[in-house]
Amino acid sequence: MEKIARLNFAHLPTPIEELANLSAALGGPRIFVKRDDQTGLAFGGNKTRKLEFLVAEARDQGADSLISGGAMQSNHCRQTAAAAAKFGFECKLVLTGVKPGQASANLLLDQLFGAEIVTVEDRAFRDQTLQKTYDDAVAAGRKPYLVPYGGSSPTGALGYAFAVQEFMNQKVHADWIVFGTSSGGTHAGLVLGQRKFGYKGKVLGISIDEPEEQLKSHVSDLASRASEKLGERITFSRNDVLATEDYCQAGYGVFGEGEREAINLFARHEGLLLDPVYTGRAAAGMIDLIRRGFFKKGESILFWHTGGQPALFADKYSNSIL
Repeated sequence: MEKIARLNFAHLPTPIEELANLSAALGGPRIFVKRDDQTGLAFGGNKTRKLEFLVAEARDQGADSLISGGAMQSNHCRQTAAAAAKFGFECKLVLTGVKPGQASANLLLDQLFGAEIVTVEDRAFRDQTLQKTYDDAVAAGRKPYLVPYGGSSPTGALGYAFAVQEFMNQKVHADWIVFGTSSGGTHAGLVLGQRKFGYKGKVLGISIDEPEEQLKSHVSDLASRASEKLGERITFSRNDVLATEDYCQAGYGVFGEGEREAINLFARHEGLLLDPVYTGRAAAGMIDLIRRGFFKKGESILFWHTGGQPALFADKYSNSIL
């Protein structure tokens, strides 16, 4: 493990807080939160843990620029742009959606960090546009490093494998870890860390936008490949991955009543901010599962907060939250 390249710039360990007021309001199990919204880089978030390994890999490969992609309000792209600025890389971001007349929230921060923005309105062309952006940089004599969507590669997943070790060292008992899952890197890292460091609880990913079976297949494969970087390969199966697709039917980034209620419950009972796309949807799923009796009252849940609060100020969401 000491041979794995890593740049230590995240503010770690992130704290764990008990949400006693929220637990009482829901009449459910004991709830804790792991504050990865406080990882430090550009308002924090889960991608910072991944970027510690990804930027180190880019540096070791002699790259001079970082290229990545995501939605117009991508938290991943915001943190990638900040990491590029911090470590002297140029940055290009391929963002999907209609570019607004005036930048706000994450998009504003991308530009503040000096990233060059390439937009693609049709998601069907995003991979093609991302590859062309990379190829054009190579043709221009640059040495780009392609940061995968969400930082979700075997290298990026290591951030959350080691995060499980960090959590276990904090000596907080949790029967469940609950979080939002999408591109799979956080999920794969937690599954790998669960096995590698002996976490005895269950790891449940609440899908933000992906079908459950597709998630299980992708996450198990990614966790298996990431394990090779820690030593002997561990082959994970789909049965090793817990996920639910019950809360993502509205589609990616579609703000509904579940997200609105979750954001308001966390804010008004705990003074804690969620975001409208990821943690809002994951918390809405957790709240519904509590109300349905999925979690036993004597159990404890660790809600892993993956950040994203700048999106609260995006024009798309700010008028709908209250």
